[in-house]
This record gives sequence, C-alpha cells and structure tokens, in this order.
Amino acid sequence: MKEISVQELKEKLDSGEDFQLIDVREDFEYETSNLGGKHIPLGGILIEADQVAKDKPVVMMCRSGKRSSVALHQLEAQGYTNLYNLQGGILAWQAEIDPTISVY
Repeated sequence: MKEISVQELKEKLDSGEDFQLIDVREDFEYETSNLGGKHIPLGGILIEADQVAKDKPVVMMCRSGKRSSVALHQLEAQGYTNLYNLQGGILAWQAEIDPTISVY
C-alpha cells in the first residue's frame, strides 16, 4: 500500500496538482471537518467506485488512516493502481498542519 504524509498532501493542495482526494468517513464526520475531498463513505466505496479516478493519483483519507486503508485495498482488488493512503488521516492533519480544524 502506498502512503502519503499530511505534509505531502498539503504540498499537492497548495501547488494545485491534479489529483483526487476521497474522504471515506461517515456523513457526520465529514460535516464536522473535511479537506474538501469527494465524500464517499467506506460502506459505499465499491458501489461508487466509478466515481474514483483511474487516470490520476487518488488520495484516500479518513479519521486515522485505518478505514481509508480498507477502502484502498478494496479498490486495489478491483484493479486500481493509483491509490495513496493519507497517513494518520484528519487527526494528523490537525496535529501537523491545521490545529484549528475540528476533530472528535
């Protein structure tokens, strides 16, 4: 499984790099705080797999990195090879990038 740090994600966002960010947390979690990524809860990731890009890098994220790694493995089993897991999820983002973001 390929991973990306929150610092690397921030660099991608700041530079305007072409990639897709997918947040696999539940609705209430996404509403509490998000980084602007596409919201596809883990339970629906295979149903909505057609919304996951295959032609550019895709960063999967959740609260801590566990659910996004599950989603990543499910999509890799479907043939995806362009996926990266966000190490530490939104918790790491708050700890290392933006201490003002709400976490739970």
